[in-house]
Amino acid sequence: MASRKVRMGMDDYLVIGAGLVGLATARAIIEKVPDARITVLEKAADVATAQSGHNSGVIHAGIYYAPGSLKAELCRQGRIETVEFCERYGIPHSLVGKLIVATDETSRARLDDLERRSIENRIVVERIGAGALAELEPNVQGVAALLSPTTGIVDYRRIASAMCDELTAAGVTLRFNTEVTSIAEEQGLDGGAVRVRTAAGGERAARRLVACAGLQADRVARIAGIPIDFRIVPFRGEYFELPAERHDFVKHLIYPVPDPSMPFLGVHISPTIDGRVTVGPNAVLGWAREGYPRGSIRPSDVFDFATYVGFWRMAAHNVRPAAIEMRNSLFASGYLRECHKYAPSLTLSDLGTRSAGIRAQAVRRDGSFIEDFHVERTARQIHVGNAPSPAATSSIPIGRMIATLLLDGVG
Repeated sequence: MASRKVRMGMDDYLVIGAGLVGLATARAIIEKVPDARITVLEKAADVATAQSGHNSGVIHAGIYYAPGSLKAELCRQGRIETVEFCERYGIPHSLVGKLIVATDETSRARLDDLERRSIENRIVVERIGAGALAELEPNVQGVAALLSPTTGIVDYRRIASAMCDELTAAGVTLRFNTEVTSIAEEQGLDGGAVRVRTAAGGERAARRLVACAGLQADRVARIAGIPIDFRIVPFRGEYFELPAERHDFVKHLIYPVPDPSMPFLGVHISPTIDGRVTVGPNAVLGWAREGYPRGSIRPSDVFDFATYVGFWRMAAHNVRPAAIEMRNSLFASGYLRECHKYAPSLTLSDLGTRSAGIRAQAVRRDGSFIEDFHVERTARQIHVGNAPSPAATSSIPIGRMIATLLLDGVG
């Protein structure tokens, strides 16, 4: 590349973040430009330490998302490519299927809407009645269900590790324990550059930069001087694990029909690829963006959302859902009531070990959620501002989309 001949000390591309989206982006760039000089900067000690490694491990089919949205399009393609990637590298995965269960006539009507949306999104689904549901899942009850046979499970940390190995073999540099503290975009006669400084005092420069910072997306955008109209608000999703003797409780992923008055999908039962069964998540406000142990608090993270007008507007619109989720977080009996809507044989003693993931939700100043995948761009930078679920499933096509924007000119 001409730029390399002129500026031997400069990367062609810098990628901030070694979660699935960051790794998939670096992978897509090197596929398009095999001799590109790429460095991935990650503030943690390994890949997939945040959202990518703390999720339910579901390979989503793409049922829920608005037709024509990036989520719908990229999830449908991402499911195919995630399975292909697993098969190529021998990563354990299983298309166990998902059952979305209606428990009363109100949720049956909502199931009709989901079935129509699935058809619009070109997702294979099968409508089944109460009898067929009982045959498939004796421990689950409902008046009807929607079966998604192409939904699967995997350990996304295994996928991230395989991507990391791919990148290393292709000559991409990965630098861990490297937190970016400043970003400056410079113009010049020779094409300009983006320069970054790190917490350890190092400096790097590149022709283009991509930030896939997840839970820190707004902060990284702000240090780059990008005038964003959102703030990341962390939502903690807590899971229980069923005891070993209940690991055969279900064969499929079991989801309730989403309640439109609640912002997230609700508590579900999930077999995992390593043979466990989890129940969750709920969705409660997180007091630390990356504080996974229960009770974690980071004052700077609390200050960030508490001083943001969009948070209070969002909170005002979601008082009832927030109260329900908080009750269920504090009292396992409330959590159990959610499960009893479709799995009445579960008991309090079945709700064993707790774990948690944290969802990075981008909230606008008007209090609304950014629902779709979202990027911010300058002349030399792309910042992924919002990439919640199904970003893990969609990571390979998301990376390809970002690489295309970079190579076509970002600004």
